[in-house]
Amino acid sequence: MIDGYIAYTRARATQAADLAAAVDRLAGSVTELAVGGRLSGPGPVFVGIGASLAAACAPVWTLRERGIHSWRLGAGDHPLPFPPSSHPVFGVSQSGRSAETLAVLETIPVSKRYAVVNVVPSPIADLASGLVDLGNIADSYASTIGFTATVAALGLIADAWHGGRIDEGWSRIGEVVAAVDRELGPRIRSLAPLFAAATSADFVGAGPFVGSAEAGALLFREVARIPSTGMSTRQYLHGAMESAGGGVHVLFGGDREFGIAETLAGAGHPAILVTAEDFDAGPLVHLVRLPELPPSQAAIAQIVAVQILVEAVAAVRGVAIEEFVFHNNDIKVPGL
Repeated sequence: MIDGYIAYTRARATQAADLAAAVDRLAGSVTELAVGGRLSGPGPVFVGIGASLAAACAPVWTLRERGIHSWRLGAGDHPLPFPPSSHPVFGVSQSGRSAETLAVLETIPVSKRYAVVNVVPSPIADLASGLVDLGNIADSYASTIGFTATVAALGLIADAWHGGRIDEGWSRIGEVVAAVDRELGPRIRSLAPLFAAATSADFVGAGPFVGSAEAGALLFREVARIPSTGMSTRQYLHGAMESAGGGVHVLFGGDREFGIAETLAGAGHPAILVTAEDFDAGPLVHLVRLPELPPSQAAIAQIVAVQILVEAVAAVRGVAIEEFVFHNNDIKVPGL
């Protein structure tokens, strides 16, 4: 066990209830900011690192679908100071201590400096003039509820931005998570032996689900210690797919991703398709059917499926989930 975190299995077991409670709180916070005029004008730029960056993918897609220019940027991938812009910048960091994200926010004018964090007080939270906090939810070291609640917070912001309405489905997201666990858990766990001898795993997502691919690959590296890569469908088709062999391929999407899964399976490579659609799959294409949901809610259901899968894969491979190999001391600033 790592100090300050709860066990992965415990975080997973309470995730549905904790997420439902978090969304109820978050909807109130987001609505208050919107009513106060803080969620209007040019679309938000979300900056983050690791899972926090992945969490912003589906919300950015939602904003763009509404015709609002929005971006997600790797906090460590931009020279500083951040260039002047009419767009507000949201620092996304579950701990509120991500060094790269803090460095970006420090260069942003106070009026355009926002934060989405779990831990308050924290350095990033204290910098922000507009704050959405998850509520200091107890999370596992390989993030579970911290990640899904971050997706929810960003998804609510995307819904509410510039006069938008929060989708009523958010009030049922806890039920969705519980249903994935209850109804699909056995099916998902049955796929774990596919990874028993895998030397790699590819995670591929379409459009709003690129973030699911990125977060899934990160979880498999952290929890099961399988070299894994997450990327968009189109990037995968532009050469990356050529190295298939010895691994398992997890795809999030619809028709195009099913076509890729069939192609891989036809060449003898097992593929898992996480989808809301119904396909007639061959023996090496393994379907995980999720409910049809708006992008950010769908992203939560997708990563819950991956959380279930990676826990079972770690057991198959004899990896202790809580025993991380490397602990870097320069990616977080001291807490308050």
